[in-house]
Amino acid sequence: MQCDPEVMKTGLNTLRHLAVQDPMEIVVPFGIFVAAFLAGLLVRRLLLKALKAWSDRTDSNAGQALYHSLRGPVMIWALILAAHLAIQGSDLPLVFTAWMSNVLLALWIVSLTMMCCRMVGDLVRRYGNQVPGAMPVTTLTQNLAQISVVIMGGLILLNHFHVSITPILTALGVGGLAVALALQDTLSNLFGGFYVAVAGQVRLGDYIKLNTGEEGYVTDIGWRSTTMRAMANNLVVVPNAKLAQAIVTNYHLPEKRMSASFSVTVGYECDPDEVEQLLSDVLSSAVGAVKGLLETPAPAVTFDPGFGESGMVFLLSVQVGEYADQFPVRNELRKRVLRALRQAGVGIPYPARTVYLPGSGSLPGQGKEN
Repeated sequence: MQCDPEVMKTGLNTLRHLAVQDPMEIVVPFGIFVAAFLAGLLVRRLLLKALKAWSDRTDSNAGQALYHSLRGPVMIWALILAAHLAIQGSDLPLVFTAWMSNVLLALWIVSLTMMCCRMVGDLVRRYGNQVPGAMPVTTLTQNLAQISVVIMGGLILLNHFHVSITPILTALGVGGLAVALALQDTLSNLFGGFYVAVAGQVRLGDYIKLNTGEEGYVTDIGWRSTTMRAMANNLVVVPNAKLAQAIVTNYHLPEKRMSASFSVTVGYECDPDEVEQLLSDVLSSAVGAVKGLLETPAPAVTFDPGFGESGMVFLLSVQVGEYADQFPVRNELRKRVLRALRQAGVGIPYPARTVYLPGSGSLPGQGKEN
């Protein structure tokens, strides 16, 4: 709101006259302001204390979000109310009261926008995954929700001051091309992250592996990059544009359960049926005793690939709960298989080569083994 300089000068002269001739006209509104502000702070403390106790007692996520959202704005509202009451109880010039009223209203709109922005972010984070068909809750989705609230608050504020948004939209449209050219990488990462979040093929908590070799649990999808936590507990940061173009293997889709296998080689002097039965017994006894090993589908032993260079090769296949379970499961099963083979007297052959030397008089079957 713009004021006429002459009107402003007259208002300042009137205010100076009140301060000199009748100081109580300044002291009384100031006292009203202080008293109202202190009363507002007391109400704020009691309100937040009651809201905190209720949210802790009921374990309500909405109550906790409301509590954190109101802590700052309520103090601003107390300040606005105190200033409003002080203005109403004063004989200040109209130019000052009108100007202060507009400032207080703008401050109220800004504080309400701040509260709604923080509350929307908390609600999206706490309840976003419970909404059927909603986007996964990531930093990107929270930022988009909060930006939407800020835009609405800005439009309301501009409308209050009678500012037309048409020239602003026109300027944005003209400058949009230049901005897009200058921020190609940033915009490609932004839309890449939006695509990844909306597609639902990569979700928070999924274990993924890229064709470039990076792998880990997805911890966050931001506006610029996606963060993964590797098995070594390190963070791997991948730009969203690269992730959107990569060949991704998701070990948690369509389900977390997956197969794990390892091979066992025994000597050719062993009976394959007896070895197969022995290995099947080892796997059956491990079900329920080895953490992460699933009962269904049942573990299987196959004579595959079968004939190896040094012995008969059997493939042991099991089902584990998720990707990370395969490593401790295989570790424990290998130890169980080794103990069972030793107890049964089944030998595990070592690689051997028979070398025939020309002119040494060696006959097949009588050469040196190295």
